[in-house]
Amino acid sequence: MSEAEAIERPAKAGGEPRLVLHGRKVVGGVVEGEAIVTHDTISGWGGIDSMTGTIIESRHELVGQSFAGKVLIFPGAKGSSGWSGAFHTTRIAGVAPLAMVFNIMTTKAALGAVVMRVPTVTALDGDPCELIRTGDWVRVDGDAGTVSVW
Repeated sequence: MSEAEAIERPAKAGGEPRLVLHGRKVVGGVVEGEAIVTHDTISGWGGIDSMTGTIIESRHELVGQSFAGKVLIFPGAKGSSGWSGAFHTTRIAGVAPLAMVFNIMTTKAALGAVVMRVPTVTALDGDPCELIRTGDWVRVDGDAGTVSVW
């Protein structure tokens, strides 16, 4: 059973998405889940608690919030090359995001997506950090490079 089949779309999401963004595949696969959105880039090493999936960077707008089991919408990665290792540990600990959507492609973010093996899309035709809100229901189709929002 895929992640998309395991998680049912909530009734409040309705039938048709209110928005469909088109971008470029980083990692394939399809999942649906609740969005967690930030306008701040995310640091891997020192910016997240890899055992809980919680943002721990003291000045980050999501400090204290967990991305575990959610669709992480963010501008991109910042910091050291330890980013992919920190995010890979979230996968091992079972607290990785369901999917990732980001604007700024870097080797850190791309490698992080690959080692987590979560559907990931970038280079969208609209800014996901402005068009998607925390709590929105989102379907990330990494194979098609689309992000649907209810």
